[in-house]
Amino acid sequence: MRAIGEMNKKDVLKIIQKQGKWRHECLNMIASENITSSWVDQAYQSDFAHRYAEGVPYKRFYQGAKFIDELEDRTNKLFAKQLKAKYGDVRPISGAIANMAIFGAFTQAGDRIASIPIPAGAHSSHTEGGVAGLLGLKTSSLPFDNEKMTIDSEAAADKIVETKPKMVMLGASLTLFPFKISPIKQACEETGAVLVYDAAHVLGLIFAGKFQQPIQEGVDFLTSSTHKTFPGPQGGLIVGNHSWDTIQNTVFPGILSNHHLHRIPALLMAGLEMQEFGADYANQIIKNAKTLGAELDKQGLNILGKTRGYTESHQIVVDIGKEGGGRKVAESLESANIIANKNLLPWDKLSWETVNDPSGLRLGVQELTRFGMKQAEMKTVGELIHRVIIGENPEKVKKEVVEFRADFQKIHFTWKS
Repeated sequence: MRAIGEMNKKDVLKIIQKQGKWRHECLNMIASENITSSWVDQAYQSDFAHRYAEGVPYKRFYQGAKFIDELEDRTNKLFAKQLKAKYGDVRPISGAIANMAIFGAFTQAGDRIASIPIPAGAHSSHTEGGVAGLLGLKTSSLPFDNEKMTIDSEAAADKIVETKPKMVMLGASLTLFPFKISPIKQACEETGAVLVYDAAHVLGLIFAGKFQQPIQEGVDFLTSSTHKTFPGPQGGLIVGNHSWDTIQNTVFPGILSNHHLHRIPALLMAGLEMQEFGADYANQIIKNAKTLGAELDKQGLNILGKTRGYTESHQIVVDIGKEGGGRKVAESLESANIIANKNLLPWDKLSWETVNDPSGLRLGVQELTRFGMKQAEMKTVGELIHRVIIGENPEKVKKEVVEFRADFQKIHFTWKS
């Protein structure tokens, strides 16, 4: 007889199976998630999961790396080429680790970096509460245009000249629209600041040529995760055009030892997949996000970025303050099998209270798009979301969600099996 709290192998497998079944009955709309194809899954599960390869391809500190050398080298080159850079490094095991490597390479404790404020969408790694603070960096905020829902490039350039940060971090977790990089680049050249673009949320759109092109527009480095609009395994990367030895030495031995080798062939497979299908996928993501924004606007909700067409990315953002706040709405939606997240809005005062119950709701369409949903389905999704928000019984809506989702189980924008 097992003691309370004990588990056996069957218990573990049952929970895994429950997760898979549940999420395939849900509308998964977390903007930082996606799902991989069977091809990527096959590449992910391999002997590489058990192996080590410290160092860079063809210059390892362990033997036994001849096959990962070939795959990793090809993956680095694929991402560098697709993102318009000279060099690529896919060893970082997350976007936050990629940012840590950039900080470690070009700053030291006491230096100042600049990014947009957390309520406006900056990732936690850009702030004193995250990786930047852990490394002893001071942070300052760049101006954000609440109406246009993007960084105010000209005002940001003035702030950079005034405060002279060592590094400027662009990009955000709340990313609706591209923005002008050139004024910021000019300010960084004037002050000597390193300019970095965190592309985690829009990597797939950038990779497919359907968003702005940060490296071509002048940033020094692009960092990213690899599993949001880019439907790869969870992980990170860095691309850039200079100081590459410094970057590589910061990744190892500075931060990482082994870098979870099984990610690499899966990431290469996803890269090849996106080279072939990425443009169509990205186009449909953007169409779907715009359609969802318009539908929720039609239903009477306050969709940010309305004057600019709601979004040019995979996500839309709703000011849900009048409807009970982000926490209440997100929890109600989960009860209806609609998985989204509460989110700070630019005008929310930053505090633990607002972090736990912010004014906003963030909705991403990249996974629904991967399962074959198009504009017509986005209108249905919008109706279902609205019904929960206005107080309809979530259990009633849940039944309709499960029935609706049953018709969308096959992954699109990939090769046939």
